[in-house]
Amino acid sequence: MSTFVGNIEGRLDEKGRIFVPATYRKILAEAESKRLVMRRDTDNECLMFYPEQVWNEKVETLRAALDEWDPEDQLILMQFMADAEYMEMDGQGRILLQKKNLETIGAQQDVLFVGMLNRFALWAPDTFAAKRLSQSELAARLRAKMKKSEK
Repeated sequence: MSTFVGNIEGRLDEKGRIFVPATYRKILAEAESKRLVMRRDTDNECLMFYPEQVWNEKVETLRAALDEWDPEDQLILMQFMADAEYMEMDGQGRILLQKKNLETIGAQQDVLFVGMLNRFALWAPDTFAAKRLSQSELAARLRAKMKKSEK
């Protein structure tokens, strides 16, 4: 599967619909992914979108890490799954976002799609701009992570 890259501006219509960027729709079509799974991110004020098969792999990894008989693990799984929903693109390549999800990320009309390899995120542009690292900080963190992976 090709990867989701870049950041692409979008605009919500009055009903809360937005066009998934054409480059992302092409990747989804190549992967024969008809549905997306949307989930509020656990750490950031954004919405994450997974092609269905990527979502299923993530859920299977989570399920394998949890003990189904442990009440704390059950709560983790319930809360993780409760914050997710299936999304279907219409014939024009749009998805409909619920008002509560848009409010969660502080989105008004303008949004920003951000590619994340096998998934993509939807941000309010101002929120994403505030979270971005400076170029020097990004370079330092990348160097540190890459040095760890070389060991």
